Formats: sequence, structure tokens, C-alpha cells
Amino acid sequence: MSGGADSLAMLLIAHASAAENGGKIAVASVNHGLRAEAASEVALVERVCAELGVPFTALSVELASGNVQARARDARYAALAEWAAEHRLGAVATAHHADDQAETLLMRLGRGSGLSGLAGVRAATKLPGTEMALLRPLLSWRKAELEQVVADAGITAVDDPSNRDDRYDRARMRARITEADWLDASALASSAQNLSDAWRAIEWYADEDWETQVYREEGSGGAPEYKYYANVPRAISIETIIRIIAALGGQASRSEAGRAFDRLWEGDNASLSGVLITPGTEKIAKLGMMMRVWRFAPEPPRAMH
Repeated sequence: MSGGADSLAMLLIAHASAAENGGKIAVASVNHGLRAEAASEVALVERVCAELGVPFTALSVELASGNVQARARDARYAALAEWAAEHRLGAVATAHHADDQAETLLMRLGRGSGLSGLAGVRAATKLPGTEMALLRPLLSWRKAELEQVVADAGITAVDDPSNRDDRYDRARMRARITEADWLDASALASSAQNLSDAWRAIEWYADEDWETQVYREEGSGGAPEYKYYANVPRAISIETIIRIIAALGGQASRSEAGRAFDRLWEGDNASLSGVLITPGTEKIAKLGMMMRVWRFAPEPPRAMH
């Protein structure tokens, strides 16, 4: 949690809800070491927590080289996961709101993202690499509403200048949305929610496809192979292809799995992350019909000359 209005509003709302419903909350604030003011911002959150009687922990992280905002997010989530596990918390909540959701949707549209990306920020997911629940309870709130919550409590929130730094994609998108009065952030956030519903439907269907249309077999030398009856829409098959590749020890992106799907659909072999995929057909006796079947096996070693 930062000392910004979004985070402080979430603290105030969560504290009020916990008091009303008999729940308990704890707060952690992460210092990324990027700005000199960060320590005083963490101190602000600690002071507000002390006034509310909320347990508080200050966390510090070191960032790896690379994209600053992405590295900061990764380090923050890792630190929060460790903190939550240590304190046996049931979930971690972050203060993403409707304006964040609108920015995310437009940024991903501009990058040509698929449905998974366009689904935006999920209301409920898991901290990366863990089983810890990650909740975003403020996605229906506008930023201005959250700022008002903090102002009504008599608290002066931190103004992070990086939110207006046009070196960052999100800051530039935020400025463009503000300038375009015809864009409705709430409507964009609602569209992201609709896309998220559609993506959850695809995930459900993909799970069903994996359970009913994929069969593990023993290949030559005892190595596992997989047979996949691929007769569902492309978006579903892509998820199943990724899952089979992972089961064979590989890793594939959706774009890579999509290209493999296109080759297989045309009747050509595909090679992906050390896995050879061969297309064919098989007669299903119970149905009395031919079905498309793709076989996945580790690629044979290349001959050395």
C-alpha cells in the first residue's frame, strides 16, 4: 500500500467494513527505493494505520534491471506474497480502480492483445507463482470517488509524480483519457468486465477440453506423449495446446500456440518448445465418424554429422 489516495481510500473502506462485519485486516507498504520521498510515504501509511489500530508492516525491495514499472510490480507482489504467508492472511488486496481498468484496456488494445489481455485487471486472481488470493475490490470505483473518501477523512494523500511522467506508457494513456472528454472510463471498465466474463467462459471450456479430449500415452522408450482430439474453436485449442506443451516440460505463448494451431489445421506438422505435433484423423467407433487428432511427442534428437 502506498500513501496515494487510492491505497489510503482502500484502507479506510476496508477498516470500516472490517469493523462492521467483525473481520480483520493488516497493511503492508512497499518501498521500491525509486524515490527519496518513498520512506516518508511509508511513514504516512504507518501513521494512519496506527490511528486506526491496524497492524502495519514496512517492506523494502530491490529491483532487477529492466522495465522499471514491470520490475517494481514483480518485486512488490513477491514481497507481499511472502508477507501474507508469514502472517497467515487469507488474501491480499490492491487498490486498482475503474480508471486503472480503462487505461489497461486501451493500452492492450493498442498492443493488439488477445481476449485474455483485453479482459483487463481481474477482480480476483492469485499472486504470481503462489496460491495466495489477490483481490481488487475497488474496480467499480472512480479515482475521484476514492480521492473524496480520503479528503472526507481529513487525510492529505501523497502525490506521486511518476503518475504524470510521460516516459511511462500508463502515464501517457492517463493523460490522453483525461484530454478526451468523449471517453467514459466507467464504460471502458464495464467493457473490460464483459471481456473478462467471456474469457472466464473460454477458460472453463478449455478445462473441459483438457479433461475430455486429451489423452496421455506412453511413447517409445517410455516417454510420455499426448493425443488431442482437436475439434473446438481456435481460442479453446490454443489454451489446450499450451497446457499439453507444459505437461511435456515446455513453455509456449498464446501467439506461438496460435501459429502452431494454424499449421496443424492446414495439415502440416508443427514444432513448439521441443515438442513435435503431427496432425491426423481417427475414426471414433462410438460416433461412427472421423475426428481430427493431433499427437504431441518430444522432438527426436537431431542427427549429428
